[in-house]
Amino acid sequence: MQTFEELIETCTIIIWTASALHAAINFGQYPYGGYPPNRPALSSKFVPEKGTPEYDELLANPDKTYLKTFTSKFKAVLGISLVEILSRHSTDEVYLGQRDTENWTSDGEPLEAFAKFGKKLEDIEERIMRMNNDEKLRNRYGPVKMPYTLLVPTSKGGLTGRGIPNSVSI
Repeated sequence: MQTFEELIETCTIIIWTASALHAAINFGQYPYGGYPPNRPALSSKFVPEKGTPEYDELLANPDKTYLKTFTSKFKAVLGISLVEILSRHSTDEVYLGQRDTENWTSDGEPLEAFAKFGKKLEDIEERIMRMNNDEKLRNRYGPVKMPYTLLVPTSKGGLTGRGIPNSVSI
């Protein structure tokens, strides 16, 4: 790095990767992949070859054939448990824009910048919630009524599908 701008860009990439990108990938896994029929962890059979009895069964009843490829109940429960653990926030999680200790610095300039950053995060959260409630935005408020939450900055402990931790825990 040769310039201050390069340092800022590098720090921004590291912070993005270790916070928001990680949160969007990690904490959204359970709603999409926690139910094995949505995302089977393993298929126990190959796709049938044309001309075989298994292929004829696939053509006659694709759902039944698909269900036969699922993993055992034990392996499915292990997969569900793993995805749930990876998608869960701890109750003492510290989120982006928060500190677990108030006395991390007494310097006014960083405290002011940190407060400004925290306000931007609050504004982002309010904007996401406002967009989630806008019925004109069909991608946010469709028939399923499932709001977008992955990059909502804050969360509570548990399985919430939202929240950007201040650090990567795994």
